[in-house]
Amino acid sequence: MTNRTQKLDDRSLGWLRYLHRKAHTSDNWDADGRPHPHWDNITGEPMTSWHRFDLVDSSYAVALMSDRTPAWREVYSDILEELVTRHTSWWSAEDWMTQFGNDPARARYPVHYRPLIPENHWGNYNVPGWTANGIEPYGMQADPVKADGMLFYKGFFTLLLGLHRYVSGNQKWDQPFLMIRDGENSFEWSHSKIAAYLAEQWHNSQAGCHCENTKIWPY
Repeated sequence: MTNRTQKLDDRSLGWLRYLHRKAHTSDNWDADGRPHPHWDNITGEPMTSWHRFDLVDSSYAVALMSDRTPAWREVYSDILEELVTRHTSWWSAEDWMTQFGNDPARARYPVHYRPLIPENHWGNYNVPGWTANGIEPYGMQADPVKADGMLFYKGFFTLLLGLHRYVSGNQKWDQPFLMIRDGENSFEWSHSKIAAYLAEQWHNSQAGCHCENTKIWPY
């Protein structure tokens, strides 16, 4: 162990060890599988309680640590590779692939949802976090990247791809790859293609891109 490793304190080393184990624990994010239970889909309900938020949020520390200990770039790159690979799968877009139309539970929301919903629409309004795939005027859109909504999905994925390239120096994900991979719901994208498509959406929508359908976040 060289002195170079001392640039990470014990807490950071523990986090790195945990992320490495977590990223390399075998699981299946395709439609016929399920993420390992150590991927959090509870915290931040109703908006961020999806496996992909735990996955993407885990990448920030990896990129920061890679700047502190660049000699460990292969370790950091391996972790990010596992994160990106999972994000191409069905479970990364579970909400978009299952939340169709208006939320049938919106008349029964718990009281702590009230700050998220305009007061005069309480009981008749989809809470942020319900993606509402298929509502008018958009119709059903199977591809979460190409969809009018899902800004947060493709935006955070673009960031994750960028961190992978920044840390590894590998342009692998700028080559075409398939996303979702659920029969006819398989869509070809690349890092640069996603970024260009997202930029086009911003250019064509003065108000901004939707996260959930009909919901554009001002911040």
